[in-house]
Parts: sequence; structure tokens; C-alpha cells
Amino acid sequence: MDILYKSCAGIDVHQSNVVVCILHGSLLSTRPKREEARFDTTTAGLKACHDFLKSYQVQAVGMESTGVYWVPVWHALYHDFECILAQPAHMKAIPGKKTDKKDAHWIAQLTRIGLLPKSFVPDEDIQELRDLTRQRKHYVESRNREVNRIHKILQMGGIKLTTYIEDIMGMSGRNLLNLLCDGESITEAGIRKAVYTSLKKKIPELMQAMDGYFSEHHRFMLSESLDIYDFYQDKILQLEKRISRCLKNYQREVDILDSIPGVDRITASVLIAEIGVDMGQFPTAEQLASWAGLCPGNNESSGKKRSTKIRRGNAYLKKCLCQAVFAARRQKNSPISQRFNQIRSRRGPQKATIAIAHSLLKLAYYLLSYQLTFDDFQAAQKRMLETS
Repeated sequence: MDILYKSCAGIDVHQSNVVVCILHGSLLSTRPKREEARFDTTTAGLKACHDFLKSYQVQAVGMESTGVYWVPVWHALYHDFECILAQPAHMKAIPGKKTDKKDAHWIAQLTRIGLLPKSFVPDEDIQELRDLTRQRKHYVESRNREVNRIHKILQMGGIKLTTYIEDIMGMSGRNLLNLLCDGESITEAGIRKAVYTSLKKKIPELMQAMDGYFSEHHRFMLSESLDIYDFYQDKILQLEKRISRCLKNYQREVDILDSIPGVDRITASVLIAEIGVDMGQFPTAEQLASWAGLCPGNNESSGKKRSTKIRRGNAYLKKCLCQAVFAARRQKNSPISQRFNQIRSRRGPQKATIAIAHSLLKLAYYLLSYQLTFDDFQAAQKRMLETS
């Protein structure tokens, strides 16, 4: 195999320290010189690591993405060295030879001959946006769990509001929940004042639904859950304001992604946070889909195809795209909805969802690459078909 670097390094990253192995020598040498050292992961220790690498004129540094421990190491080195971040699954050490020094040596060997595949690491602005969108996702999930607890408390107290109100956290539902928390007597006039729109026609049913054995204990539990729900709701709004400020530099890309059926501004912000705006990081749309874990598995032996299950990939991106599919399939006249129905009739809804998510990701790749909206892209395709 060709040797790519005269001097390269492998770093085995841990929480408290890093182990560095440098291989340097002629490009024709198959037995390069080896230098090893261990450094703390404090700022001072990483500066010493930087100087150690600089003293041997290291060209490339390989490391594995161990949790978040690699992040400070990356920030200390990426300005002056070609840093290669690889998934642990792509760099398994030889069995039976598992020590920190041997791990670092193995990473350096793979780096030297170009067998360490790079992972996508966005610039700092995109990384900050990614932190915000992922935090928003966690807060939304926590808020939804609290809504489920509220449903549970109501059922335990014999309150059947969910039978007649689809969203109990809407304005009407919240007003009725406040009546329960305040311990006020439930009257027809009170309910009429609390609800809006078509729910005013269901006042007799709501009277019966709120006639339960809702005790002081249930009121306390409901009040606690509503306070926690409001806390997460406020935090989500704060995050969305900060996300909007971060997206001001990417307004064109947001408009492009927002033009795709099923993709709103929140989904667009997640797409930008996870894949960036420079599609040059991924040579092809297929490689982007593979990185995201949305392309079918390729496992064939002796002419027989085995499992075609998708791999893990980027869980945040996959979940976001699947939600976009759920939104797009409700738009009956859109080509994405029609394609979903075609695949669902043959392969079922789950495989159809993954297939359309795959298509949406590739579509986003092409739109960002050519800086076209979805309508412009369709018009360009139509003109090509007419001229061919």
C-alpha cells in the first residue's frame, strides 16, 4: 500500500489523558521511527501535545470519536494539522493486542497508509447550531413525556377530558386543567367560559368528563406536571429564538430546504445543523445517505443477498427526516406523497418511510449543491425532459 505521509500521528483519546504515537520516516520506508508520549487533557496538556506533534513536523493526526472526549483535542489541533476523526467501528485493533499505546500505534498505521475514513466534522458555527437543535429535541421529548404523565394523572382521577379534547394542552384544555388545579366547583357556566370554538357544543359531555374522584393528591400532582411542562415550553421558546439568530447567516439555505414538501423551518434548521451547507464534504448524494444511515445494507456472499437493514448512522437526522415524511405524505397532490403511496402499497409503511426519507436527503443535497428551490429544481428537470 502507498504511504501518504512522511510524519503522522495516532491519538488514543480518554477522558483524563491522551496517548500519542508518531510514525515518521521516508515514504519508501516500511518500518518508520516511532515516538510515543502521554498527555493530560487539560488545556496545558493539550498545548504540550500540540508542541510535541509540531516538533516532529506531523502532517496528519488520526483519532477516534470517543463520546465527546475528542472535541477539546480536535479544537487544540485542527488549526495546524490535518485532523482525521474516524468511527471506532472503522478502526478495530487487532484482537489480543489491546493497550493504549498499541491502540495509538494502530491508529497511526492506518493514518499513514490512508485507511482511516474521515468523519464529517462541521465548522464551529454549525457545531453550535447542532448543539442547539439537539438540545431542543431533548427538551421537546421531555415535554412530551410530561404530557403523558398529565394524561395518566387525569385517568387515575377519573377525568375523561381526553375523550372529547384532542389536545389537552391547547387553550381550552389548559383552562379546564386550571379549573381542576384550583379546586373550583365544576359548573356549566365555568366550562362555557373556559372553552372555545366547537367545544362549546360539547359542554354536557365535558361536564360528565370532569365529574371524577379528583382528590387533593391528584391536584398536587397535576400542578407539579403543569409547572414542569411550562418550564420546558419556555426553554424551547428560548432555544428557538437563539436558533433563529444562528440561522441568519444561512437564510438562503433555510429558504431552499423550506421549499421541500414536508420540511418546515425547524426541520430545515436540523438539516443544516447535521449536514452543514457545504455539500463538498460529501462527494455524492449516495455517500451522504450512507453516512446518515438511510441507504440499504449491502451484504452479499456466494451470490446470495443477506440482510439489507439500514445501519444506525445519524439518529438525529434520520428522526427529523422521518417526521418530514409524515408531514409530506399528508399533502395529497405532492409528488413525494404519491411516491410514498406507491412504495407503501408494495413494501409497507415502514420501508416506504425510510425510502422517502432517503429521497428527501438526496433531494436536499442536490438543492443545496445547485442553490435551487424545490420548484426551480422541478422546472429545470421539466425543461431537460422537453429538450431531450
